[in-house]
Amino acid sequence: MRVLVVDDEPLARRELRRLLGAFTGIDIVGEAGHIDEARARIEELSPEVVFLDIQMPGGTGFDLLAQLDRVPHIVFTTAYDRYAVKAFEVNALDYLLKPIEPERLAMALQKLQSTAHGRAGRDAPLQQLFVRDGPRCWFVPLREVRLFSAEGNYVRMLWGRERPLLGRPLVALEEKLDADRFFRANRAQIVNLEFIERVAPGEGGRLHVQLRDGPEVEVSRRQARLFRARTTVG
Repeated sequence: MRVLVVDDEPLARRELRRLLGAFTGIDIVGEAGHIDEARARIEELSPEVVFLDIQMPGGTGFDLLAQLDRVPHIVFTTAYDRYAVKAFEVNALDYLLKPIEPERLAMALQKLQSTAHGRAGRDAPLQQLFVRDGPRCWFVPLREVRLFSAEGNYVRMLWGRERPLLGRPLVALEEKLDADRFFRANRAQIVNLEFIERVAPGEGGRLHVQLRDGPEVEVSRRQARLFRARTTVG
């Protein structure tokens, strides 16, 4: 299990390294002491797991996650338990309160071993995104997103009952999505094919697709030809 340790305190990083050294199967690939360094290390080393401090120079651990395209499994570490609720609101794998107890660390590693499935390639489709929208933030499993809609240089995501705004353009997101699951319906919208409930013909060779628990989306004439080619729609 490839691990990156992120904490602004050298003593805290050293102590976590020592604790992790007591467990087999742990490969500490690096460490970082602030947000910019952590982002560079994650992009360079592709760790499976990041032990992430929350309060650091240059921003919080939540700020770091919002800057990443590919988010590893996250275990938050902090001396302040007031962050616990927020950590679990964003579906962090675990939350360790400093000073970290070996027994609690063992429990976190047990969770990790049951969820980490090896290093994902850089070209592999995104499986989840960390999304921060105002004061709220989530780890979003992309398989659960029904629709992506462009709003200027941002993207509105239709996910469950939530409609968070993602701070990147639609074209940049499209390049990283699973092409077997997602389809560009028109210039401004990408649909999750698994949420299509029914398809109806439209004017001029266009199509109308009704999303389950979602809106109706028009497939442009050009994209309708591609849609028919990859589905059973006549």
